[in-house]
Amino acid sequence: MTARSAFTAVLEFLPRPLDPVRSIKLKLGILLVASGATGLSYFWWQMKWLPVGTTIGALTAALFTSQVLAHGMTRPLREMTTAARAMRRGDYSRRVRATARDEVGELAGAFNQMAADLAAADRQRRELIANVSHELRTPITALQNVLENVVDGVAQPDGTTMRTALAQTERLGRLVTELLDLSRIDAGAHRLELAEFPVGPLLDEVVAEASVTDRGVRFTVDVQPPTATITADRARLHQVVVNLLDNAARHGPAGGEVRLAARVGTNLVLEVSDDGPGIAPEDRERVFERFTRGERAGGGGTGLGLNIARWVVDLHGGTIAVVDGGPGCRIRATVPVTPRVPATPDPG
Repeated sequence: MTARSAFTAVLEFLPRPLDPVRSIKLKLGILLVASGATGLSYFWWQMKWLPVGTTIGALTAALFTSQVLAHGMTRPLREMTTAARAMRRGDYSRRVRATARDEVGELAGAFNQMAADLAAADRQRRELIANVSHELRTPITALQNVLENVVDGVAQPDGTTMRTALAQTERLGRLVTELLDLSRIDAGAHRLELAEFPVGPLLDEVVAEASVTDRGVRFTVDVQPPTATITADRARLHQVVVNLLDNAARHGPAGGEVRLAARVGTNLVLEVSDDGPGIAPEDRERVFERFTRGERAGGGGTGLGLNIARWVVDLHGGTIAVVDGGPGCRIRATVPVTPRVPATPDPG
């Protein structure tokens, strides 16, 4: 144990006589006066003489000076107290003036960062509640209407009616899956079930699922080479392609075409493109953030699909981005054919 750490350990057991004092400024004044009085007492003990008037004047001047200088030192602490009380009421807009370079200044900077993070978390929470409430209401209302019509005899439980109810149920299932994935992202869960599988059947399966929607979009698939295989988490990769196709179908025109291309070499390169208005360069990174929804998107959407797609691609050690090319939007995901991540990484 060093001398400094030993001295610190000894200080932990000393009494705290200034704890009842409610003002740091007053504490600093008492500290200064007490220190000065101790020094003057030692001087009197050694010299047996002390100028009383000068001593009182010096202590008074020291106390006054400490109060003036301590005002700027303690002001950030008072501001933090006021801001913390405002946060308790849900107001995260207050910030502390952090100009000092000492520990109080560092504390003020950390407090401002914490306030900004809390404000962002609160905004995301509100957006999540609003988006999920909207997305839940639409399929639940549609499903309720279908069932009421069947019960009342207005509609017959034929194939068309049941397919409509099934589509709304599947929409609810996708929403629940996205919310579960969001919770896994926040929890830091990254377990992949890696296996080797052919790429073509996976893409055909996803396109078959996407084709049953009522958007009237045509899907085309191009896999090169046609018999290519990769090692990855098939379920997660399936989810990536589903989200990319869903995003393209929402932003493309009704009756338009969505093109899905896959090139397998050292990496699996997936590209999904549509005939929509595209994405401005300044917004290409932002679309992968949570709750970002295109202004022209049709049919709703939680704003979580692309964020989850990026999460899955990152887990595989790949990249995903909006790239140039074509009149619409083109999103390219690159995943290594030989994964650079373990199948069951240590969660700790």
